[in-house]
Amino acid sequence: MATSERGTAPADGAGADQDAGTASVADCLGPGGPTCTGRGRAGVPLRATLALGVLTVVVGSTALALGSPSRDPLLAAGDTATGSYLSARADGDQAAATVLAGPYQERPGPPVTARYGGGTAAPLAASRPLQAAPAAPSPAVGALFSPADDDGEPFHHCTASVVHAPAGDLVVTAAHCVHDGGFRTRLVFAPGLHDGFAPYGLWVPTRIQVDPRWISDRDPDHDVAFLRVRRAGRAGGRIEDVTGAERIRFDAPAGRPAQLTGYPEDQDTPVSCRHTADAQSPTQLRFACPGFPNGTSGGPMLTDLDPATGTGSLIGVIGGLEGGGDDLVSYSSRFGKDIAALYRRAITNPGPGAAQPGSRAAASAVMPRAAPRS
Repeated sequence: MATSERGTAPADGAGADQDAGTASVADCLGPGGPTCTGRGRAGVPLRATLALGVLTVVVGSTALALGSPSRDPLLAAGDTATGSYLSARADGDQAAATVLAGPYQERPGPPVTARYGGGTAAPLAASRPLQAAPAAPSPAVGALFSPADDDGEPFHHCTASVVHAPAGDLVVTAAHCVHDGGFRTRLVFAPGLHDGFAPYGLWVPTRIQVDPRWISDRDPDHDVAFLRVRRAGRAGGRIEDVTGAERIRFDAPAGRPAQLTGYPEDQDTPVSCRHTADAQSPTQLRFACPGFPNGTSGGPMLTDLDPATGTGSLIGVIGGLEGGGDDLVSYSSRFGKDIAALYRRAITNPGPGAAQPGSRAAASAVMPRAAPRS
């Protein structure tokens, strides 16, 4: 199964800085293919490649069970009413150890002195040719891993980015990258990943937040997830202080120049393209630039890039319609009032504590491996 993990100044009226105690999130300053469920060629699922579960094929009157690769992680139910999952500490540490046991290692990168942009935005001229091309890694953007066990080679199946939050611990990606029939219990974020090195460490979720409407029916208008994270294997520290962060912006007008970035699943450096983020519908953005394959789902769509920091205003992530699109066009759920409400829940919900009903810490909540989607 391949599902989607593929994959200028703020507009007038944009809001101001958001703190945990404020309700306004107008602008939080801080650093269809009929069979498509992900990034891919026309009609072929792509963007995020998730391992197959058990596939049953009926040949005549005989049912054949095709094997489930060992990479497919266990899933947990979480709290379906609120769309929240408290991650077990052991799961995160074990997942990070699996990544480091493979072809990856931590190596300190250049320090990030500016937490987020706020200066004059650089003009965003469209890419020529209009095609995603290799790009320099950005500290606030990285690859999202989901290693299933300790003896399989880890691979990154999605892209994510650090977004400003009062606690400095928030990462954003597509909902289908973290919830597909259940919450993925083993996730690892490697910001600034390049050439097998994680220059800003490995970070694992403490809490995952998606919209309950994504859980109930995979509504493409809610294909966004927020992860509160901690440094794997170390105490303390905030990811935003290490990598900087993107500003998150809600209700941004369509048709503005934007930059889209993602990590292909078979590469340890990102690809990027600059074009316009157009309105596909009132609830979806459309970015017409070829070259965003498997693994780029969850990648940030940025406007108002600050040349001093490389950060910008986050207005979308690859996902949404058709699981994020195909090789020619990328989509994103539009960041309107529903995504703003999800962001508020993500930054105000408490951190890890006692195991919640439906969490993996409760044995009865562990779900079987994900069934294949086509």
